[in-house]
Amino acid sequence: MEELARLSDIEQASAGDGLSLWAAQGRRDDRLGPGVRAWRQGSALAVASPNARQNRLAISGDGADAAALARRALAEVGPSYRLLGEAALIDALVGQLPTLTPVHNFFWMETTRPTGAATAGARWLDAREEKEATSLFDRFFPDSYAQPGRTGVRRWAGVLGEVNGVGAEPLAVAADAWSAAGCGFMGGVVTHPAARGRGLARAVSGFLLDALLAQHGRAALMVLTGNTPAIATYERLGMHKRRCGAAAHTTRS
Repeated sequence: MEELARLSDIEQASAGDGLSLWAAQGRRDDRLGPGVRAWRQGSALAVASPNARQNRLAISGDGADAAALARRALAEVGPSYRLLGEAALIDALVGQLPTLTPVHNFFWMETTRPTGAATAGARWLDAREEKEATSLFDRFFPDSYAQPGRTGVRRWAGVLGEVNGVGAEPLAVAADAWSAAGCGFMGGVVTHPAARGRGLARAVSGFLLDALLAQHGRAALMVLTGNTPAIATYERLGMHKRRCGAAAHTTRS
């Protein structure tokens, strides 16, 4: 097992895979993010990325190499890390590592091309408007990892308007959250139910994705496979999806 210390090492080992690059939380000076560690063994690559909400271990490669590397990486960083990778690979690892339990499947979606979306009305929110957006999550998306005021959430885009004749408030928002060199990341996309069907999620997502592309050259997100309306919106914005899975370490009696 070889430990990798630079973002460029991970980019080469992963053949530019967006999930691995994002997990590295790299910086412009080629360093990895705080606390991030990465290893290569045979065809496999593992990137351990600590996070206040969920520690993650992005894993890729052939099954046997990936299983051997996953065991060694988890021994290094501990059992709190959730494995992320191609769905077929995660299924194989669950079958080979008896302490792993599948959590869910999701799509990793990314793009390297401007969205071309009509984003009129979408803009960056100021501090007061960000605070007002908190109510959207309290009421309609409490499980979102990205929420106003949380660590790693850099800025918010949104569309403001009236709801039931009441003064302007955030109707749809999205966050630049946990972006890193080589891979911008969008999270916390939510629309007030009274404003759905007006294309606001597409507008605010397009605005934010284009900003991430201009800064990082790539923009990505994660979405659960059952969220069909959101997936359709992101595909219309030119994002391509890849089915991935997550698995967690459990103690079995």
